[in-house]
Amino acid sequence: MDVPNFAELPVRDGAPAGSSWGVFGDNDEIGTLNFIGPEQVAAAAKLVTTGHVFPLNWDLSLPSPAFFKRRSITHTVIERREGFVIDDYLDSFWPQASSQWDGLRHIADEQGHYNGVGFPEALDPGSGRLGVEHWAQRGIAGRGVLVDIVAQLEAEGIELDPFDFFPIRPDLIERTLNQARIRLMTGDILVFRTGWVEAYERLSGEEREAYAATERPGSPGLHGDDIPPFLWDNRVAAVAADNPALEAGRPRKGSDLSLHRALIPRLGMPLGELWDVAALARDCQQDGVFEFFLTSAPLRLNGGVGTPPNVLALK
Repeated sequence: MDVPNFAELPVRDGAPAGSSWGVFGDNDEIGTLNFIGPEQVAAAAKLVTTGHVFPLNWDLSLPSPAFFKRRSITHTVIERREGFVIDDYLDSFWPQASSQWDGLRHIADEQGHYNGVGFPEALDPGSGRLGVEHWAQRGIAGRGVLVDIVAQLEAEGIELDPFDFFPIRPDLIERTLNQARIRLMTGDILVFRTGWVEAYERLSGEEREAYAATERPGSPGLHGDDIPPFLWDNRVAAVAADNPALEAGRPRKGSDLSLHRALIPRLGMPLGELWDVAALARDCQQDGVFEFFLTSAPLRLNGGVGTPPNVLALK
């Protein structure tokens, strides 16, 4: 794929600095998922050797209480035919409240959403532009790579507080990949472990209530102006983490969302948040293999802004 380096962006007149608008066509709807083609999928499928399957979807009801002033999900089970048929439904189901992909409608920069789509179009579910249905209709499958920041820092003698700001920069990513003997390839999906989900699950009910009341959770995460060129020049297709916002956040202040703006509207990159990677990380540490076949089936929700990932890692 003949794609310009980050320093050569943008390629379209009038597009924002650091944007890929027009690189994959003026009407593109899937962004950096274009880096994953049949060749990448076929190669990733060959990584399955043990048959171990690791779902990376967190409990749909967590975090609870819900963050960012959302209402917590309510699950009701009802009897449709006495003693015969049971059904259920969900109230206050926010597709981006638990494990999620942030879709290309999720955030804009000063000049619009990805590829120059205007805010009114992105706000209209019927416009057909940038909805998660475009990802759902193609599916997401390719090589996943676990970037275990927790394990790397432990090896370096650094203690990581999962609830405090800690910037993950390209040099730390490269050290972690080198330790895992991983060389990035076109179309990779990077999955970061910061330990946030694991730490949250250890909190008591009272501690979760108090934590949610702060409204803006802190966490380690990606940070810095050098992250977008690192991801783009390595032809990364998508990036996800086990924390609330992928990027680093300060307690009671949260993330400034600068990477959200740089990655989603400018580069068209899917961002995953609140993935449950603990079991996968244990397996990777045991066998020393940090690459796997990753599959994700987003909801086919026309005009959707985000979606649960329905993600599996297969080794």
